[in-house]
Amino acid sequence: MRTSNPTAIETRVVGRIADVDPAAWNACVEGDPFVSHEFLHALEETGCAVPEAGWAPRHVLIADSEGLVAAAPVYLKTNSYGEYVFDWAWADAYRRVGLAYYPKLQCCVPFTPATGPRLLVRAGASKPTHQAMLVAALAELARHERASSAHITFPTNSESALGEELGLIRRAGIQYHWRNRGYGTFDEFLAALLRRKRRQIVRERREACANVTVETRRGHEIRGEHWDAFHGFYVDTISRKSGQAYLTRAFFEVLGKTMADRVVMFVARDGERIVAAALNLIGDGVLFGRYWGSAVEVPFLHFELCYYRAIELAIELGLSRVEAGAQGEHKIARGYEPVETQSLHWVREPRLGKAIGDFVAQERLAISAHIAALAAESPYADVRRGV
Repeated sequence: MRTSNPTAIETRVVGRIADVDPAAWNACVEGDPFVSHEFLHALEETGCAVPEAGWAPRHVLIADSEGLVAAAPVYLKTNSYGEYVFDWAWADAYRRVGLAYYPKLQCCVPFTPATGPRLLVRAGASKPTHQAMLVAALAELARHERASSAHITFPTNSESALGEELGLIRRAGIQYHWRNRGYGTFDEFLAALLRRKRRQIVRERREACANVTVETRRGHEIRGEHWDAFHGFYVDTISRKSGQAYLTRAFFEVLGKTMADRVVMFVARDGERIVAAALNLIGDGVLFGRYWGSAVEVPFLHFELCYYRAIELAIELGLSRVEAGAQGEHKIARGYEPVETQSLHWVREPRLGKAIGDFVAQERLAISAHIAALAAESPYADVRRGV
């Protein structure tokens, strides 16, 4: 699909991220590793985000006289796997009234429930103007593809506000993030907690590391043996949860080569044997915890590798927060706080769109109340005192 207008603005859709110049695409990226050309290309090149898996790339590009000015990672979906904003009930509602929910359009980073920019605009260009153009192009593409709907998942708060102004349905979700309050050391973080929470974390860390050693490997320090072990842990963890392992061993290999400066792995060893590992990516002021797995049952090792080591590294690098993935109220006791995440939805069928909008509005109220209730369980001493 290709459209243009007299002001020399051209909109087009490409079926492969490889067809976009990496430098031009990355000029629209604001330091987020997941929407980088390298990350998206790794997903497609290694067979993860491809039509055979239900992810057909339909990346939207807007160019002006100077070249690419705006872009959005978009996929034509034939299922709802790997998205983490669950709409199976919506698909069922479509089925019950005799309509097809699939295909649909998904503007997102496949298999990645991490908040970040989705409506990408080149530095110096008018962001709201071009983001509005991307939203309009997404709706037009949905009509062109005869898709039931278009979804933007885990956008930034500003993108969410703009989308709502443009008439999209805004949906809320919950995650748990750690916020750096200017700590210089991990001990300073511990000192901010209630005494019983502080003692709990110290005990958990001691027990987790009683019989293993943990090392931090960054970039090219992560070698083939680490990727082999890690991918085995990843597949085993997914299979035990009766899930689907979306990412291939080749994907992690490519990631380690093309994004070495962004990749961090915490590795646990029992002697020379690698027994557990957690993979993280460094963003602009953020450490994203992504995947973990273990070959042994060690009490609290998951917390050590995924939460505490991440906090330590974030403090060391001066990062503002840690996003440790989806779900997990147990993170609150370990210094992570509930935050609201966003998604945006355009529904082509007006009646179902209204029903979904009404449901989401009630859902947002419930989520807001739940976050307030969870915040009351904060482990931070100043929050409990109301400071």
